Amino acid sequence: MGQDSGQMPKRRILRGRGFRLWSLLILFVLALGLPVYGYKIEPYWVEVKTVPLVLPHLQPEFDGYRIVQLSDVHVVDQMPQSFLERVIEQTNQQQPDLVVITGDIVTSDPQRYASRIESAFKAFAAPTIAVLGNHDYWSDPGAVQQILQKGNVELLRNQVYTVERDQAQLHIAGVDDVWAGAADLDQVMTLLPKTGAAILLAHEPDFADVAVMTHRFDLELSGHAHGGQVAIPFVGAPVLPPHGKRYPIGQYQIEDLIQYTNRGIGMVSPRVRFGSRPEITVFQLSAPTA
Repeated sequence: MGQDSGQMPKRRILRGRGFRLWSLLILFVLALGLPVYGYKIEPYWVEVKTVPLVLPHLQPEFDGYRIVQLSDVHVVDQMPQSFLERVIEQTNQQQPDLVVITGDIVTSDPQRYASRIESAFKAFAAPTIAVLGNHDYWSDPGAVQQILQKGNVELLRNQVYTVERDQAQLHIAGVDDVWAGAADLDQVMTLLPKTGAAILLAHEPDFADVAVMTHRFDLELSGHAHGGQVAIPFVGAPVLPPHGKRYPIGQYQIEDLIQYTNRGIGMVSPRVRFGSRPEITVFQLSAPTA
Protein backbone atom coordinates (compact mmCIF):
# COMPACT_ATOMS: atom_id res chain seq x y z
CA MET A 1 0.00 0.00 0.00
CA GLY A 2 1.13 3.57 -0.61
CA GLN A 3 2.45 5.69 2.30
CA ASP A 4 0.16 8.37 3.67
CA SER A 5 1.39 11.58 2.03
CA GLY A 6 0.23 13.59 5.06
CA GLN A 7 2.79 11.99 7.36
CA MET A 8 6.53 12.80 7.37
CA PRO A 9 8.67 9.68 7.42
CA LYS A 10 10.04 8.95 10.89
CA ARG A 11 13.62 8.73 9.60
CA ARG A 12 13.38 12.23 8.13
CA ILE A 13 12.08 13.59 11.44
CA LEU A 14 15.04 12.03 13.27
CA ARG A 15 17.49 13.45 10.73
CA GLY A 16 15.95 16.89 11.12
CA ARG A 17 16.25 16.75 14.88
CA GLY A 18 19.84 15.46 14.60
CA PHE A 19 20.80 18.33 12.31
CA ARG A 20 19.35 20.87 14.75
CA LEU A 21 21.17 19.25 17.67
CA TRP A 22 24.48 19.31 15.81
CA SER A 23 23.90 22.94 14.82
CA LEU A 24 23.21 23.89 18.43
CA LEU A 25 26.29 22.00 19.56
CA ILE A 26 28.51 23.77 17.01
CA LEU A 27 27.11 27.16 18.05
CA PHE A 28 27.69 26.27 21.70
CA VAL A 29 31.30 25.27 21.03
CA LEU A 30 31.89 28.47 19.05
CA ALA A 31 30.33 30.56 21.79
CA LEU A 32 32.74 29.02 24.30
CA GLY A 33 35.74 28.69 22.01
CA LEU A 34 35.95 32.16 20.46
CA PRO A 35 36.41 33.98 23.77
CA VAL A 36 39.05 31.46 24.85
CA TYR A 37 40.82 31.91 21.52
CA GLY A 38 40.61 35.70 21.60
CA TYR A 39 41.73 36.06 25.22
CA LYS A 40 44.09 33.14 25.74
CA ILE A 41 45.46 31.88 22.41
CA GLU A 42 45.86 34.55 19.73
CA PRO A 43 47.34 37.21 22.07
CA TYR A 44 50.33 34.90 22.65
CA TRP A 45 50.55 33.37 19.15
CA VAL A 46 53.32 35.54 17.73
CA GLU A 47 53.85 35.71 13.98
CA VAL A 48 57.39 36.25 12.73
CA LYS A 49 56.90 37.96 9.38
CA THR A 50 59.75 38.44 6.92
CA VAL A 51 59.44 41.40 4.55
CA PRO A 52 62.05 41.75 1.78
CA LEU A 53 62.47 45.36 0.69
CA VAL A 54 64.54 47.11 -1.95
CA LEU A 55 65.38 50.61 -0.73
CA PRO A 56 66.21 52.97 -3.61
CA HIS A 57 69.01 54.78 -1.76
CA LEU A 58 70.51 51.80 0.04
CA GLN A 59 74.20 51.39 -0.75
CA PRO A 60 75.56 47.96 -1.71
CA GLU A 61 77.48 47.69 1.57
CA PHE A 62 74.12 47.27 3.33
CA ASP A 63 72.74 44.65 0.99
CA GLY A 64 71.21 41.92 3.17
CA TYR A 65 71.01 44.14 6.26
CA ARG A 66 68.37 42.82 8.67
CA ILE A 67 66.20 45.06 10.83
CA VAL A 68 63.76 43.47 13.28
CA GLN A 69 60.84 45.63 14.37
CA LEU A 70 58.85 45.29 17.57
CA SER A 71 56.10 47.67 18.53
CA ASP A 72 53.46 48.35 21.19
CA VAL A 73 54.93 46.05 23.80
CA HIS A 74 52.48 47.40 26.42
CA VAL A 75 54.04 45.71 29.43
CA VAL A 76 51.31 45.29 32.09
CA ASP A 77 50.59 42.97 35.00
CA GLN A 78 48.62 40.61 32.75
CA MET A 79 51.59 40.05 30.41
CA PRO A 80 53.62 37.07 31.66
CA GLN A 81 57.32 37.80 31.93
CA SER A 82 57.93 34.48 30.19
CA PHE A 83 56.02 35.76 27.15
CA LEU A 84 58.06 38.98 27.02
CA GLU A 85 61.30 36.99 27.29
CA ARG A 86 60.12 34.62 24.55
CA VAL A 87 59.52 37.60 22.25
CA ILE A 88 63.09 38.78 22.87
CA GLU A 89 64.39 35.27 22.21
CA GLN A 90 62.42 35.03 18.95
CA THR A 91 63.80 38.41 17.95
CA ASN A 92 67.36 37.27 18.55
CA GLN A 93 66.74 34.10 16.55
CA GLN A 94 66.22 36.26 13.46
CA GLN A 95 69.89 37.33 13.67
CA PRO A 96 69.16 41.05 13.30
CA ASP A 97 71.77 43.65 12.55
CA LEU A 98 69.53 46.16 14.31
CA VAL A 99 66.38 46.01 16.47
CA VAL A 100 63.90 48.89 16.43
CA ILE A 101 60.97 49.40 18.82
CA THR A 102 58.31 51.80 17.56
CA GLY A 103 56.73 53.01 20.78
CA ASP A 104 54.27 52.19 23.55
CA ILE A 105 56.67 50.29 25.74
CA VAL A 106 54.13 50.60 28.57
CA THR A 107 50.45 51.39 28.89
CA SER A 108 50.82 53.29 32.16
CA ASP A 109 52.88 53.52 35.37
CA PRO A 110 56.32 52.79 33.85
CA GLN A 111 58.12 52.61 37.21
CA ARG A 112 55.97 49.65 38.15
CA TYR A 113 57.42 47.65 35.28
CA ALA A 114 60.92 49.11 35.17
CA SER A 115 62.83 46.05 36.38
CA ARG A 116 60.86 43.72 34.12
CA ILE A 117 61.55 45.79 31.02
CA GLU A 118 65.20 46.44 31.83
CA SER A 119 66.03 42.79 32.44
CA ALA A 120 64.21 41.63 29.31
CA PHE A 121 65.61 44.29 26.97
CA LYS A 122 69.19 43.70 28.12
CA ALA A 123 68.92 40.32 26.39
CA PHE A 124 68.69 41.81 22.89
CA ALA A 125 71.61 40.45 20.89
CA ALA A 126 71.84 43.41 18.48
CA PRO A 127 71.99 47.20 18.90
CA THR A 128 68.49 48.41 19.74
CA ILE A 129 66.86 51.79 19.22
CA ALA A 130 63.37 53.03 19.99
CA VAL A 131 60.91 55.90 19.81
CA LEU A 132 58.16 56.77 22.27
CA GLY A 133 54.44 56.20 21.72
CA ASN A 134 51.36 57.99 22.97
CA HIS A 135 50.99 55.74 26.04
CA ASP A 136 54.62 56.35 26.97
CA TYR A 137 53.94 60.06 26.77
CA TRP A 138 50.67 59.89 28.70
CA SER A 139 52.47 57.91 31.42
CA ASP A 140 55.88 59.52 31.98
CA PRO A 141 58.21 59.91 28.99
CA GLY A 142 61.20 60.73 31.17
CA ALA A 143 60.74 57.57 33.20
CA VAL A 144 60.37 55.45 30.06
CA GLN A 145 63.54 56.98 28.67
CA GLN A 146 65.48 56.06 31.82
CA ILE A 147 64.13 52.50 31.72
CA LEU A 148 65.19 52.11 28.09
CA GLN A 149 68.65 53.48 28.80
CA LYS A 150 69.11 50.99 31.63
CA GLY A 151 67.94 48.27 29.25
CA ASN A 152 70.67 49.27 26.76
CA VAL A 153 68.15 50.72 24.29
CA GLU A 154 68.93 54.05 22.65
CA LEU A 155 65.92 56.35 22.47
CA LEU A 156 65.50 58.71 19.52
CA ARG A 157 63.57 61.87 20.32
CA ASN A 158 63.63 63.81 17.05
CA GLN A 159 67.14 62.47 16.48
CA VAL A 160 69.12 60.44 13.96
CA TYR A 161 71.08 57.19 14.48
CA THR A 162 73.63 56.39 11.77
CA VAL A 163 75.10 52.99 10.96
CA GLU A 164 78.34 52.87 8.97
CA ARG A 165 79.83 50.13 6.86
CA ASP A 166 83.13 51.10 5.25
CA GLN A 167 82.28 54.51 3.80
CA ALA A 168 78.55 53.79 3.39
CA GLN A 169 75.88 55.04 5.77
CA LEU A 170 72.34 54.02 6.74
CA HIS A 171 70.37 56.56 8.75
CA ILE A 172 67.59 55.70 11.19
CA ALA A 173 65.63 58.78 12.22
CA GLY A 174 63.09 58.85 15.01
CA VAL A 175 60.38 61.41 15.69
CA ASP A 176 58.91 61.86 19.14
CA ASP A 177 55.25 61.00 19.60
CA VAL A 178 52.88 62.56 17.07
CA TRP A 179 49.66 62.38 19.11
CA ALA A 180 51.39 64.12 22.02
CA GLY A 181 52.43 66.93 19.69
CA ALA A 182 56.11 66.18 20.30
CA ALA A 183 57.16 65.17 16.77
CA ASP A 184 59.63 67.66 15.26
CA LEU A 185 60.41 66.59 11.73
CA ASP A 186 62.13 69.89 11.00
CA GLN A 187 64.70 69.14 13.68
CA VAL A 188 65.20 65.65 12.30
CA MET A 189 65.81 67.04 8.83
CA THR A 190 68.50 69.41 10.11
CA LEU A 191 70.32 66.44 11.66
CA LEU A 192 69.84 64.05 8.75
CA PRO A 193 72.76 63.85 6.28
CA LYS A 194 71.92 64.51 2.65
CA THR A 195 73.19 61.16 1.38
CA GLY A 196 72.60 57.55 2.35
CA ALA A 197 69.36 55.64 2.75
CA ALA A 198 67.10 56.97 5.50
CA ILE A 199 64.45 55.12 7.52
CA LEU A 200 61.98 56.93 9.76
CA LEU A 201 60.58 55.53 13.01
CA ALA A 202 57.24 57.11 13.92
CA HIS A 203 54.84 55.49 16.36
CA GLU A 204 51.72 56.71 14.57
CA PRO A 205 51.55 55.39 10.98
CA ASP A 206 49.48 58.20 9.48
CA PHE A 207 52.48 60.49 10.00
CA ALA A 208 53.63 59.02 6.68
CA ASP A 209 51.51 61.67 4.93
CA VAL A 210 53.82 64.28 6.49
CA ALA A 211 57.06 62.35 6.10
CA VAL A 212 56.50 61.69 2.40
CA MET A 213 56.57 65.42 1.66
CA THR A 214 60.30 65.49 2.49
CA HIS A 215 61.08 62.89 -0.22
CA ARG A 216 64.05 61.93 1.93
CA PHE A 217 62.92 58.66 3.50
CA ASP A 218 62.80 55.29 1.76
CA LEU A 219 60.84 53.66 4.57
CA GLU A 220 58.71 54.55 7.59
CA LEU A 221 58.18 51.98 10.35
CA SER A 222 55.23 52.43 12.72
CA GLY A 223 52.89 50.64 15.09
CA HIS A 224 50.10 52.16 17.20
CA ALA A 225 47.01 50.66 15.54
CA HIS A 226 47.60 47.01 16.61
CA GLY A 227 46.01 46.06 13.28
CA GLY A 228 42.77 47.03 15.01
CA GLN A 229 43.48 44.30 17.60
CA VAL A 230 40.22 42.74 16.39
CA ALA A 231 39.80 42.31 12.64
CA ILE A 232 36.60 40.83 11.23
CA PRO A 233 37.14 38.54 8.22
CA PHE A 234 36.36 40.27 4.90
CA VAL A 235 35.53 43.46 6.81
CA GLY A 236 38.67 44.53 8.64
CA ALA A 237 39.10 46.36 11.91
CA PRO A 238 35.91 48.04 13.18
CA VAL A 239 37.82 50.30 15.58
CA LEU A 240 41.07 52.16 14.87
CA PRO A 241 42.78 54.89 16.91
CA PRO A 242 43.42 58.48 15.84
CA HIS A 243 46.54 58.78 13.68
CA GLY A 244 46.21 55.09 12.80
CA LYS A 245 43.23 55.01 10.46
CA ARG A 246 44.83 55.46 7.02
CA TYR A 247 47.65 52.92 7.33
CA PRO A 248 46.60 50.53 10.13
CA ILE A 249 48.31 47.30 9.14
CA GLY A 250 51.05 46.01 6.87
CA GLN A 251 52.77 47.60 3.88
CA TYR A 252 51.77 50.64 1.85
CA GLN A 253 53.37 52.61 -0.97
CA ILE A 254 52.88 56.37 -0.57
CA GLU A 255 54.52 58.07 -3.52
CA ASP A 256 58.24 57.34 -3.05
CA LEU A 257 57.84 56.21 0.57
CA ILE A 258 57.27 52.63 1.76
CA GLN A 259 55.24 52.63 4.97
CA TYR A 260 54.93 49.57 7.21
CA THR A 261 52.69 49.21 10.26
CA ASN A 262 53.50 46.44 12.70
CA ARG A 263 50.57 44.85 14.61
CA GLY A 264 52.39 45.11 17.93
CA ILE A 265 53.16 42.66 20.71
CA GLY A 266 50.89 43.72 23.58
CA MET A 267 47.31 44.96 23.87
CA VAL A 268 45.14 47.65 25.33
CA SER A 269 41.72 47.14 26.88
CA PRO A 270 39.78 45.07 26.03
CA ARG A 271 42.67 42.63 26.18
CA VAL A 272 41.64 40.48 23.25
CA ARG A 273 43.04 39.76 19.81
CA PHE A 274 41.14 38.22 16.94
CA GLY A 275 42.41 38.16 13.36
CA SER A 276 45.38 40.34 14.34
CA ARG A 277 48.15 38.24 15.82
CA PRO A 278 51.12 39.80 17.63
CA GLU A 279 53.92 40.46 15.18
CA ILE A 280 57.70 40.45 14.97
CA THR A 281 58.70 41.91 11.59
CA VAL A 282 61.99 41.08 9.91
CA PHE A 283 63.03 43.46 7.15
CA GLN A 284 65.57 42.00 4.77
CA LEU A 285 67.00 45.05 2.98
CA SER A 286 68.44 45.01 -0.52
CA ALA A 287 70.20 47.64 -2.57
CA PRO A 288 68.80 48.32 -6.03
CA THR A 289 70.44 46.43 -8.87
CA ALA A 290 72.02 48.33 -11.71
